[in-house]
Amino acid sequence: MKTLLSLVLLTVLTYGANFTLQSTDLAGQLISAQEFDGFGCTGKNISPALSWKDAPKGTKSFAITMYDKDAPTGSGWWHWSLFNIPASESKIVTNASRSELLPKGTVEGKNDYSTVGFGGACPPKNDGFHTYVFTVYALDIEKLDLDKNTNQAVVGYMINAHTIKKSSLVSYYKR
Repeated sequence: MKTLLSLVLLTVLTYGANFTLQSTDLAGQLISAQEFDGFGCTGKNISPALSWKDAPKGTKSFAITMYDKDAPTGSGWWHWSLFNIPASESKIVTNASRSELLPKGTVEGKNDYSTVGFGGACPPKNDGFHTYVFTVYALDIEKLDLDKNTNQAVVGYMINAHTIKKSSLVSYYKR
C-alpha cells in the first residue's frame, strides 16, 4: 500500500496535477473591454491578462486559445491563438496582443475575424449567452513549425498533438 501511495504522489508531482490558468481581468462574465470592435460590436478589443502555474514536467513551450463554442457557424469561433510561448514564461499581460508586450518568440495566429491577434467577443444580438473558453496548453515541443497565417484547424491539430496537459477558464457574454 505504501508503494502504491508513493507511486500516486510521484505521478501527481511529475505530471503537474495542479496546472492552473488564472486571470486578473476575467471573471464569470466578459466586459466591454474584451468585446470586439467590429462586426457590429463596439468594444475595446483588449486581450486579457492570463497567468498559469504548476506546468507539468517536460513542458517545452505553451500555447493559448480563446474559443466560442456557441457561435452559430456549425464549428464555433476561434477568437485568439498564441503558440511558441517559451517554457520560461508564465503570463500574458493585459492588452499584449499585437504588441511588444508578448513574450519574445510568441506567435499569434489568425482568428476567425481574419485578423492576426486577439479578436474579442461579439455574439449576435439576442443570441443569448455565449461560452468563451480560454485554454493554456503545456506542450512537449519548443516550437510549432507554423506561422501567423496557418489555418486555425491546423494550429489546433498541432497544439493537441503536442499537449502534455491543459487548463481552462470559462467566461460568458451576450449582447
